[in-house]
Order: sequence, then structure tokens, then C-alpha cells
Amino acid sequence: MPSRRYAQGWGALSLAVGAVLVTTAAGQPPATGGAGVPAVAEPAFVAVGACTAAGGVCRVPATVVAVDAPVAVDLPAAATGPVDLVLRTPGRFADVTVTDGRGRRIAGRADGGTRWTSAAALPAGGAYTARLVLEEGGPGGPRRRTVRLAVRTGKAPAGGRLTVALGPGGGGGARTYGVGQPVTAELSHPVPAADPSARRVVERSLEVRSEPRTEGAWHWVDDDTLHYRPRTSWPARATVRVRSGLDGVRVTAGLRGGRSRSLAFTTGDRVEAVTDVAAHEMRVYRDGRLLRVVPVTTGKRGFRTRVGTKVVLAKEPLVRMRGDTIGIARGSREFYDLKVRWATRVTWSGEYLHAAPWSLDAQGSEDVSHGCTGMSTEAARWLFRTLREGDLVRFVNGYGEPMPAFGNGYGDWNLDWREWLRGSALGAGAARPAAAGSPLRPAF
Repeated sequence: MPSRRYAQGWGALSLAVGAVLVTTAAGQPPATGGAGVPAVAEPAFVAVGACTAAGGVCRVPATVVAVDAPVAVDLPAAATGPVDLVLRTPGRFADVTVTDGRGRRIAGRADGGTRWTSAAALPAGGAYTARLVLEEGGPGGPRRRTVRLAVRTGKAPAGGRLTVALGPGGGGGARTYGVGQPVTAELSHPVPAADPSARRVVERSLEVRSEPRTEGAWHWVDDDTLHYRPRTSWPARATVRVRSGLDGVRVTAGLRGGRSRSLAFTTGDRVEAVTDVAAHEMRVYRDGRLLRVVPVTTGKRGFRTRVGTKVVLAKEPLVRMRGDTIGIARGSREFYDLKVRWATRVTWSGEYLHAAPWSLDAQGSEDVSHGCTGMSTEAARWLFRTLREGDLVRFVNGYGEPMPAFGNGYGDWNLDWREWLRGSALGAGAARPAAAGSPLRPAF
């Protein structure tokens, strides 16, 4: 999953047309009328805030908004923390999907069914849509409804400071990831491709150090996002340190760099899961040694599993999967609603490696899933405990569409090295072998 930004606190949030706004220190919905009867039909309320990262400081109370009708929330450009949505009325989030103006899914984590937090702060000047599926109790049993929340971030002010949120992990305490984990850099201000000199300044100021040494380079995903990866993968049991040297640097005539938190993480053993779709089996390796062969079933015709290299994004011991989250209509023959155990996520659109006890007869011989990779409960539990975030998951000899490089998880490894370097503002000089502990970028 992309990086989690450090929350610095938010300015006041202003609501756009038609929003019902209540702001209290406790973030509670409005009071009811006499005798405990609501003065109006009770709406659902969602608190919009930040301050969820470790050490974050929240200087203003959360903003609570009624979401029974479409609502738009305008965030100030100075907002630096990840977006935090908290359900303040009884019920739970059955599903949360947030997309940007180009339809790309915004990474985030669900917590306890009543909170969703984006993995990074939203860049300035963007428009986002949150689709919230609420599950609420009632006299006739649980009911669901879908509401939408539009979020707009303000344009970056002239003369602002360009800061960088580095990932994975948002710059907190060092964690261990798999050798396929890219480094991400989320910019607070867009730097368009039409200004290559500004992009070169930014790229040269983002320093990556690795022990042992390796060769790597930055790649511009879009105007405010860069990814860094080695030519092949990180060495096993490596230490990686990332910092921004932009503080005080002139980027453009009206933009200078500001301070950003540095990042450090380590890599674990080289663990890789390779699924041969045609053979209906997964082989799991650690440091090149075969650990286990697992019979699997993958996506059937019309729901083929994407082929190529993916990276473990997250692990969920129990997740509810429903067909309508991937466009399958309720009541149709293909619709499903299942509680799934030992789910390891590899795409944001919903591909998992998970326990599928209902398809044991097909595992090892037939493709019957809706895109996920199913296996026995025992094998899924073992895989869940063996893989970590950042480990590589490959699908070969398959029939599905290629895994995209960006936008649906970490497909960075599906670009060959020459293609990767074409995404650098520094051109052919973007990468070179570096001495142990020295910056993995060209000298300047």
C-alpha cells in the first residue's frame, strides 16, 4: 500500500453546497428533541479529520457532516495529514471506495468497521469521490445504503513550500518489508511534466541509501507522485534510508522546498510466491529455496486473474467479500457475499490470496474464482503467516489482462529497466551502481 503521511493537524474544514455541518470537540451528532425523539429523521453522520499518525497533533476538532444526501467537503491546501473518515452514528462501513478524478483508487485502511484512513494525504488541487456503503440495524434487521462524499483539495498557494511524504510507513519507526516494496514519494504540490527542470531539481533532492548497495532510480507516476525501485529487487536483509534534501531549495520561481520526514526500513528474506495459472499451482520460495507447492484455483472466464508481478499490499485475517464491489449485480447468478479467512491483498481492486474451502474440488485442476487465488484454509493460513507486505507475488502462464504498473497496487516490476528509466526526469543518468551507504542517485 502507498505511504502513510505524518499528520501535522488540519486547518478548519469548510463545507460546500448543501452540506449539514456540526462541529463539536467530541465529534457528536446533533441533539434529539424532547422525550428522546429526534427532531428530524435521524441521518448518518461521518466525521472528517486527520491526526491519526503516531505523534500527530490535532489543533481543531473533527468536522462532522450528514451524508444522507450527496455532500462536498473542501479541504485547505495546507492540510498535510491522511484523510480520516469515522462513522459517528450506529452501524458500520461495509465498504469504502475512494477514487481520484481519473478513477484511480486511493489506498487506505479500514479499522474496526467504523473508520477508514487514507494511506497518504491527498495532493493539492485534486477532486476525490468516497463511496460509502453503510450497514445499519433496524426493526427488520440490518439494512444497507450507499452514500457519496466528494472531497476537494485546494490549489497550492503561490510561494508555498514543497514537502514530500515518503513511504512505505510514512516515516515512522523502522519496519521490515519484502524485497519487492517500492519507495513512494507523495508531493504536496504538483510538478508537471511540462517543467522538466523543476522535476530534475526534485528528483536530485530525493536521496535513497542502501546497505548493501544496489542500483535504482525514481520514476514519475504523475505530477505529484514518484516511485523508486532497484533494477531487480532489494537485497534480502538490507537497510534502506530515504530523505528529502528539498528544504530551502528553489524548485520554481514561486515554490521552494520545505522540511519533510525521513524514512528508514529494512527488508526481510526474499520470499516469492509464483502461481502457474495453467498448472493450477503456487510455488513459494524463500531465498531461492522451495518451501511449498500449493494447489490453487484462479479467475474463471470473464473474471480472469491479472498476470504479471504484484506486491503484497496488506493482510486481513477476516474480510467480507461481495460481488457488488466489483460490479456484479445483487440477485445475479454470479453474485456472492462471503466472509473470507486469511486474505492477503495484492491489488486495490480486490485480488486476494485467500482460503476458499468451498472450491476444494477445483483447486489444482480448474479455475472457478472471480479473480482471487483460492486455496485450502490450512494453506491460506500458512501463506498468510509466511508472506509480509512488500513480498513478490507473480502470476505466469495465465489468460488475464496484464497487471498495470500503477494505479491498482504496486505493479512497478512489470516495467523493464529501460521503460522504468524513461519515467525519470534525469534520463539515462538516473541510476548507477552506488557504494554501500551512498545515495542511489547521480552526483550533482
